[in-house]
Amino acid sequence: MSEALNDALAGAMRLLAAREHSQHELRRKLTQKGHEPNVAERAIEQLVEQDLQSDERFVEGFINSHQVRGKGPKRIQLELQQHQLPEYLLDQYLDISDGIWHESAAQVRTKKFGEELPEDYKEKMKQAKFLEYRGFTHDQIFSVLNELD
Repeated sequence: MSEALNDALAGAMRLLAAREHSQHELRRKLTQKGHEPNVAERAIEQLVEQDLQSDERFVEGFINSHQVRGKGPKRIQLELQQHQLPEYLLDQYLDISDGIWHESAAQVRTKKFGEELPEDYKEKMKQAKFLEYRGFTHDQIFSVLNELD
């Protein structure tokens, strides 16, 4: 194994020791640090073969950590698309229609605005915009804001 490949592997391992990275993210970071693209690619291939890097683990962890931080499925999906992952991974791990997103939207709304649902239109729109920015769907937002109607 060449010294360049060893250096790239060591750099990738340091990155993966901190948290999961997508292949795209590792490739970008390794080349930014001066590794040749073909060397970075070979290093990533070895890590995948040894199951030290997994886009599946990355996607699953990314979704879980971002949901806990109050982000909705649309925003998570947008951020994941920046990692140039295969579409089937997003479909497999991110089910926008899952009822958990309704619960998450309700928790995010309550944390920001309190238990009381908005009575007037202006406040309802303010809360809806906040939830939309967080990445929840219109159906989820409508459902949360109209729970007692």
